[in-house]
Amino acid sequence: MELLSARSDYIFKLIFADERNINCLKDFLQAVLCLGDEEFRALKITDPYLQKESAEDKLGILDVKLETTGGHIIDIEVQLWSLPDMRSRVTYYLSKMVTEQLGAGNPYSDLRRAISIVIVDFPLITETDSHHTTFQMLECAEHFPFNDLTEINVLDLTKIPENQSDDLINWMKFLKAEREEEFEMLARQNPQINQAYAFLRDLSADEATRLRNESRLKAKRDEWSRLAGAKQEGRNEERIDIVQAMARKGRNATEIADLLEMPQVQVETILRGF
Repeated sequence: MELLSARSDYIFKLIFADERNINCLKDFLQAVLCLGDEEFRALKITDPYLQKESAEDKLGILDVKLETTGGHIIDIEVQLWSLPDMRSRVTYYLSKMVTEQLGAGNPYSDLRRAISIVIVDFPLITETDSHHTTFQMLECAEHFPFNDLTEINVLDLTKIPENQSDDLINWMKFLKAEREEEFEMLARQNPQINQAYAFLRDLSADEATRLRNESRLKAKRDEWSRLAGAKQEGRNEERIDIVQAMARKGRNATEIADLLEMPQVQVETILRGF
């Protein structure tokens, strides 16, 4: 039997948002976050839909959203493909998690800590080779926090250290694993990973789950292709403008092709429609 991928957002949610696997969720969160054990004693999985304040607001859907014992709000999102403005998107969702807490008349002191855990299968944070990066609002020179109300954790599955092992690395390897022997090795090291692996096997054996997962993956691939195509179209329009501007200044097709490192036939095609 071919096992489904635990890093699919649909499968991830089926595993970690299921009350039967609450101990798996606790173990994963303890591996990621620097919070005391008492915060994970009573986790409450909540509605993943971020509230819209007006009809024009974007609708945010988080893969897993929960509250800790002390009231911290945590969302976990899995993203397999790089989307345009991904960092801005993460910031927007985190901001909504803060602002949706207060109704009219509520004091700002009621605000609770909002934490995003973003699991990516592409290099989102290119400034470092670390597999786990944590961001807070810090003073630029001395690096002390403004407050602790917001935090972003990025787990990069493309940067998992091959020859290292700890609780977080093992969970990341579980999400990245594809072969049965990989899952079994990790399952032997951690009873909660073993439970998640057993649950994944049950999901993989269910044909309806497999079909829904494939349907969701196809929709995600189509969305990514559409956005990537739009981005490429924007670059092409920019190149056309540059080629036309250079032609107006007296450059010929050969010169333009050399300067822009473009095929000359492509430049000539643009100029014919100019």
